[in-house]
Amino acid sequence: MAKAKTIYTCTECGASEPKWQGQCPSCHAWNTLVETIAETTSASRFAPLAETAGLQKLAEVEAAEVPRQPTGVSEFDRVLGGGLVPGGVVLIGGDPGIGKSTLLLQTLCHIGSARKAIYVSGEESPQQIAMRAKRLGLDASPISLLAEINLEKIIGMLQKHKPDIAVIDSIQTVYSEALQSAPGSVAQVRECSAQLTRLAKQAGITVILVGHVTKEGALAGPRVLEHIVDTVLYFEGDQSSSFRLIRAFKNRFGAVNELGVFAMTEKGLREVTNPSALFLSHHSEQVAGSCITVTMEGTRPLLIEIQALVDEAHAPNPKRLCVGLEQNRLAMLLAVLHRHAGVACFDQDVFINAVGGVKISEPAVDLAVLLSITSSLKNKPLDNKLIVFGEVGLAGEVRPVQRGQERLKEAAKLGFTKAIVPKANAPKQRIDGIEVVAVERLEQALNYVKNY
Repeated sequence: MAKAKTIYTCTECGASEPKWQGQCPSCHAWNTLVETIAETTSASRFAPLAETAGLQKLAEVEAAEVPRQPTGVSEFDRVLGGGLVPGGVVLIGGDPGIGKSTLLLQTLCHIGSARKAIYVSGEESPQQIAMRAKRLGLDASPISLLAEINLEKIIGMLQKHKPDIAVIDSIQTVYSEALQSAPGSVAQVRECSAQLTRLAKQAGITVILVGHVTKEGALAGPRVLEHIVDTVLYFEGDQSSSFRLIRAFKNRFGAVNELGVFAMTEKGLREVTNPSALFLSHHSEQVAGSCITVTMEGTRPLLIEIQALVDEAHAPNPKRLCVGLEQNRLAMLLAVLHRHAGVACFDQDVFINAVGGVKISEPAVDLAVLLSITSSLKNKPLDNKLIVFGEVGLAGEVRPVQRGQERLKEAAKLGFTKAIVPKANAPKQRIDGIEVVAVERLEQALNYVKNY
């Protein structure tokens, strides 16, 4: 029997090479070539697409509003952009045991009475899924279940029953008989996801794919998998915490960077309607080094507590440590604080923490970070009803941030009475219950905190 020919395929761009190389010649990524079996596929696999394709003018195409199917889970709908779209393909990834299968089972049970739903499991037996539904107290009677990993059988079943929603758990376990490689390989994942996406578009079925993640936290398989699907969601959370965050990193039918917050309980995932409470510490009295800021996660304003600890360094090189923020930006902000406000921390260890384990990427928290550092250095607590946001530039100016009005309204709704904001974000009309102090430079914000 002839030995199967092997090639090396890039997991980032999908390019193939006859021999292994350290760097992919196509996308120049390092250490991404993996050994796979050279597949021989027929030229007629995608022939039906050529029959339906036709040239037409863009102006003649009628733009129709995309209908939404609410899932019954408001936090999940928020991340999806309002609900599921017929013919849309959603890819959801996350660490093992984070709650992906639990969330999808709860979602199908919510919408199973109104929509025809099929759950395809390639990892668990029907008995295991039934036990989970019973443990969570879900009414799983409307859901149809199939334990199968053969792509051709799955597609045949979907074409026969024509459900509204189909969940494939997971895409790494599905294999096609047209390919010789093992399930989970680059070729299998790419082929199976492409065939399922093609079926979803033709039949109008909403397909939700569950994807594994690597030890680095990225979705396993070729990068082209994320390009094929319409929506990419990531389930995040610490195993030691009961809270789970779901983010949208790609969404052709809605906004990206949306955030949904859940709490894992013995009855499954429960929605958290006021996530700001998760990221605020409840001190019995005012403490130095704590400052409350407002950050935007998609369209949702979140109140987050920034904690700073400044201590005398006992080594020649003072430590700079950030949890939840970018460390290089901290070094830049400390230089601005010294140059434009005269507050030196070159002989101090500086530690910054965003409470609740949230990761902040926007620069709107710069002013809150600097005020918390100053508060800890001088051991002077800030007002626990004070809210601060604004980007700080290298010249010491406080720059405006987007959606400042929404941030202030969210702070006022949660009982904060004072706010230090950039001058350009000052509201034209007074917001009830909150006093707004508009500043143009870092020194003005520090003087206000010093004098009140």
